[in-house]
Amino acid sequence: MPNPPGSVEPPEPVRLRIGVIGVGRVGAVLAAALRRAGHQVTAVSGASQSSLERAARMLPGVPVREPQAVVEDADLALLTVPDDALAGLVAGLAATGAPLAGRLVAHASGRHGLTVLDPATRRGALPLALHPVMTFTGRPGDLDRLAGISFGVTAPAPLRPVAEALVIEMGGEPVFIEEDRRALYHAALASAANHLITLVVQAAELLAEAGVGDPARMLRPLLSAALDNALQLGDAGLTGPVARADAETVADHIEVLADTSPEALRAYLALARLTADRALAAGILAPPAAQRLLEVLAGFPR
Repeated sequence: MPNPPGSVEPPEPVRLRIGVIGVGRVGAVLAAALRRAGHQVTAVSGASQSSLERAARMLPGVPVREPQAVVEDADLALLTVPDDALAGLVAGLAATGAPLAGRLVAHASGRHGLTVLDPATRRGALPLALHPVMTFTGRPGDLDRLAGISFGVTAPAPLRPVAEALVIEMGGEPVFIEEDRRALYHAALASAANHLITLVVQAAELLAEAGVGDPARMLRPLLSAALDNALQLGDAGLTGPVARADAETVADHIEVLADTSPEALRAYLALARLTADRALAAGILAPPAAQRLLEVLAGFPR
């Protein structure tokens, strides 16, 4: 249908040429999402065979080049190497004369903000930190996991609209994080997601040792309910023997874990003490009721 007389054509969305340095689990997914949104992925760079195979699978037809050549062909250079390698990569690109001026340079690290990009920024690059708050496994469904997730974004004020648009195009929701809060932000996420996996896998192993044939089936509804309670109710969602000050039950747990898994016992003691402290502070545990529980916990090395 033609536009009415005098109407103004809406502007065409800007389409960027995107180069990816580090096609690991995150980089391949973000690049595929941007490609799906209409941008052109012009080249990738990867160090390992698994990275190159991932690029071929998720970004078919995209050439593999050296990092400097990836930057040369790009409007947006996406740096998705491990956190500890990011500073060295940025410094190396700046020192070797990669054409950074006027190009968007973004990373997907949770830990880092814009400071890590300073060598590139000093050479005229436009810095962005775009961290997807999701865990990626390298499996085919990873791309769909971007739908509706948060991205921790740090960007200079003039570039905030650009960062926001890129995140929305990938299917995410931008949440702006101040530069001096990035480490705290990332510590919170890592503690929640990574330590949760450790705890759940450990619980599944203990259940298997107890004779449960399908620990995952037993744990899934319980853990789903516990997660909902934690997110909706906070400390008021605490249940279990520590929240009830069932000191004898906790003592039994300590005894059996000491015999079965010293590693699990250390985690149990640390978390039971933290849970007791939070329950006391929230008024869930009254001090007299908690005294025996705390004595039981205090009887073991910290």
